[in-house]
Amino acid sequence: MASSVKIIRHKLQDRIFHWVMAICIFTLIITGLFPIVGFEFDWVPIHWIAGVILTLIIFWHIFRSIFQQDLLSMWISFSEIKSIIKGIKSKTSIKSGKYSILQKLMHNGVTLITLIAIFTGILLMIRIDTPFWERNPYLFSQSIWGWIYVLHGLSTLCFVSVIIIHIYFALRPEKFFYTWSMLVGWISKKDFDNNHDDKLWSDREEI
Repeated sequence: MASSVKIIRHKLQDRIFHWVMAICIFTLIITGLFPIVGFEFDWVPIHWIAGVILTLIIFWHIFRSIFQQDLLSMWISFSEIKSIIKGIKSKTSIKSGKYSILQKLMHNGVTLITLIAIFTGILLMIRIDTPFWERNPYLFSQSIWGWIYVLHGLSTLCFVSVIIIHIYFALRPEKFFYTWSMLVGWISKKDFDNNHDDKLWSDREEI
């Protein structure tokens, strides 16, 4: 008989953050890239508003990660690296804690890309009129503006690549329970036992 126990993986506010962030990033990519390929529309206001919303929720997430969650849970430890190497050599699967090393790498990569996009995006907002200030395209030299554009564009291309990878793994049948948990907040006891080490995920909550 299958166990009815469920393991909480994502609390409601974390799921809301994930999906709002996803909507913002998709909006930014569409408004940033579509005009380049010929789709003309008034994209600038939509783009910077989505960027402001993304910035606010990222700062909120950073605050929660530092003061309300275990920030080190997303840090890749040497013991995890050793376990992965051992698993590769022995051709056996290694169970992880709450997050696998690949999930941590994805999270940390997205964090870096997002911070670059936010920082350069805030600087680029200086060049447009907003309710907060009037445009000032002369704050930096043309060479500095050029580097800001380059970094902002690279972050966009990285987002596109990360999204493709993320969707690919999210839709794989054997990993789809992770995607489902981002909707409902929990994983089954069976999926937990098959993929996670209860010693490494000691602070788990059951429902």
